[in-house]
Amino acid sequence: MIGLVMLGITTSRVGALPAVFGAAAALLPVGIVVAATVWIDRWEPEPPMLMIGAFLWGAGGATACSLLLNTTSQSVANLLLGQADHRFFLTAVVGPVVEEAAKAVFVVGLWMRRRADFNGLVDGIVYASLTAAGFAFTENILYFGKAFADGGVTGGAVVALFVLRGVLAPFSHPLFTAMFGIAVGFAWGARTRIEQLGWLVGGYVVAVLLHAVWNAATFLGGTGFINVYFLIMVPVFLGTFALSIWQRKREQRIVIEQLPKLERAGLIARSEVELLASLTGRQGWLRKVKKRAGAQAAKSVRDYQIAVTELAFLQHRSEAGRTTSAARRARREKLVEDLKQARRSAAGRQEAIQTAKINLDELTRRVPKPRR
Repeated sequence: MIGLVMLGITTSRVGALPAVFGAAAALLPVGIVVAATVWIDRWEPEPPMLMIGAFLWGAGGATACSLLLNTTSQSVANLLLGQADHRFFLTAVVGPVVEEAAKAVFVVGLWMRRRADFNGLVDGIVYASLTAAGFAFTENILYFGKAFADGGVTGGAVVALFVLRGVLAPFSHPLFTAMFGIAVGFAWGARTRIEQLGWLVGGYVVAVLLHAVWNAATFLGGTGFINVYFLIMVPVFLGTFALSIWQRKREQRIVIEQLPKLERAGLIARSEVELLASLTGRQGWLRKVKKRAGAQAAKSVRDYQIAVTELAFLQHRSEAGRTTSAARRARREKLVEDLKQARRSAAGRQEAIQTAKINLDELTRRVPKPRR
């Protein structure tokens, strides 16, 4: 419903044809961001409906909240400070405070209501980035649509705006909100309420500051903007990307450490341990299953792989003392049932389970034997 309201507002502001043009132009940068986020989240993919919900909240709910609060802030500024040009104050101060809060609402709500679905920094980054990607999508429709309405496709404003928002900085909004997502990841591992609150507040402040610096840079002219872009934004982006990769490798180490315990408990087969320990092994298994038994069998095996990963993370948290015994038992029972259900579904198509043994044999043959 909020999305439909935002669609009506967007169309009324720039017109129907410019809105269509803006949406088409906004698809490229948002596609890049979503694809990168899904790539980062390959080890333990989040539930698709939650990922879609995060994007839709950003595209509809967060933009509606920001539009309302930004408009109110402009009216208040005009009332208190007079009818002067308040663009810098509204853009560099009010905008970041309001927009980062609106984007963070979904991530906080999900963390509070579905904490079992969080497994660290990667999950926080994924949900925050998707929310911000939705926000940037709607915002880009407005920007591109307005530029198109003012100057047409060949106008310099459209090209310059697309280069700035679609080429140089498609990750700007996701990067700002990822700071809060990282904080949520650290808060997930904190042991006290005070520590959790500290991480959340700190992450929000960093997100606002980074957003404010970026918005303020647009008032500095070409040289100032380039300096901010290369000296601040690019290093922060590279650091966030490196942190995501490091955390993903950490998730792999956790799974590798827990797989033998799951095998000893009779939850997975010995022939599957090596395949489940790497993305290459998992993807090769899925490709073979899809080729031999079809897409439905491959989906069952993928559900099985995800259930194994979730159970491995739960056991790791349990060993680290990060879950209560009652919550751990309830979560474990559900995950074990999910795992068994996925395995039963895959076992109903014998090619799916047999392929694990075939893949393992092929993988073993490719590994060179050590020299004596």
